[in-house]
Amino acid sequence: MPASHSPAAPMLPPIPVLEDYGLSPTTGFLPRTLPLTRLPDPYYNKWEAIAANLQAHVLSRRLRGVVDNLPVLSTIGLEHDAEWRRAYSLLCFIAHAYIWGGDTPADRLPASVSMPLLDISKHLEVPPVATYAAVCLWNFKPLFFDESIDNLENLATLNTFTGSIDESWFYLVSVAIEARGGPILPLMLTAFGAARRDDARTVTRCLCAFAERLTDLTAILQRMNESCDPTIFYHRIRPFLAGSKNMAEAGLPHGVIYEDGSGTEKYRQYAGGSNAQSSLIQFFDVALGIRHRSTGEAAGAPAPKHGFIQEMRKYMPAAHARFLEDSSRAANIREYVDAHRSDRAVCLAYDACLAMLSAFRDKHISIVTRYIINPSREARARSRGREDMDAPPRKRVNLATAGKLAQEKGSQRGTGGTALIPFLKQARDETGEPAVEEWTKRFMKRKMGSVGSVDSARVDMLLPQPTVVDKENVDVKGLAWSWTMEDDVGGICMV
Repeated sequence: MPASHSPAAPMLPPIPVLEDYGLSPTTGFLPRTLPLTRLPDPYYNKWEAIAANLQAHVLSRRLRGVVDNLPVLSTIGLEHDAEWRRAYSLLCFIAHAYIWGGDTPADRLPASVSMPLLDISKHLEVPPVATYAAVCLWNFKPLFFDESIDNLENLATLNTFTGSIDESWFYLVSVAIEARGGPILPLMLTAFGAARRDDARTVTRCLCAFAERLTDLTAILQRMNESCDPTIFYHRIRPFLAGSKNMAEAGLPHGVIYEDGSGTEKYRQYAGGSNAQSSLIQFFDVALGIRHRSTGEAAGAPAPKHGFIQEMRKYMPAAHARFLEDSSRAANIREYVDAHRSDRAVCLAYDACLAMLSAFRDKHISIVTRYIINPSREARARSRGREDMDAPPRKRVNLATAGKLAQEKGSQRGTGGTALIPFLKQARDETGEPAVEEWTKRFMKRKMGSVGSVDSARVDMLLPQPTVVDKENVDVKGLAWSWTMEDDVGGICMV
């Protein structure tokens, strides 16, 4: 009789190799070579000159005239990736300053900016808008090359809209988080391989190191208020980061036309720059098997195949988005932990990661409250006060004044904001759902019951500090999205 053959085991998806995506094992999604401080070809000096004096051009109200008279420069002189990235960042800053730098936003971007920006965006596989990559990942330099770039004191920005320390600090906190979080990528890829080999010790070691890194990232995020004032951020910086999608109340009902010389251009709509476009933050969820649902969906509902997370991946460099997709296929840590519930070391290390990520998101909620929710409420209160005194209305129209415009038009519902904090809270709560130990779930849900015989050191390690959040509903339009209770989105949107 012929020998019987057992069915072949299914082929496992390959574990991603960082180099295949242009990623670094030390700095992660930051470029492997430092961003250029200037394009080497003098042909592009006009771009460099405008960007170097951007805030002066905006304050003097001369930027639009300068850009309108700028010739259309070819991208043929751009060679290495670093040069393409530098050109992209320059033109994104110029474009957003042009659109948002006047009393009312401009709904047409002249060919002098839009044509090279469209070419560069196509080459880099990113949208022609000020993404997280344009303002953070590709917009920094170290002050001292022999010191680490995960140190905020060793970082400076290359370009800003306002020239303020506040704006630089806002970007650089993200850069430091990216740099400090970079080693998490190879760490968790190693954990994927160890789980396949049933190497519990290596899985535990990787998870413990991941949890410690997350604690470091929370410490960096907490430094936001050191040099970035919430009022300055909300009224001076945030408007420049706005996109052209869902921006009717901010003065762009149709979006922006990118002139390309065809004469048949149509309005385009893009989300604005946002830390929600950070591939690092999404990788945390991928690595730990955290699944986000649409806002308002109860536990047990299937995660949406589309929605906010997938939408934000369109604004990442394409190689980064591909890495996340391939990592999602290879990720196996949540399943490994579920299958090894008797291994207390593995389970505790996994729960520690969830708790530290939950704490990170707690800190983010408090920052969103301080930098967006509270300034929006204060602006509305001042607006009411001016109306009571019959003061003339503010003429400037942008993202910071959108809330007042929405009130004047009677369209408060749907202008954003009311779901912003519930959305972020849900993302935080979903982070703790895969926890193995019931007591871990209790602590992450802030239910301070009796811990019984649980070791107090474990409790201290896993317990995120509670955050006091302003619970008042306010109408706030997000940087990258229009936030409503009906939005079918999931994941986490950072400021």
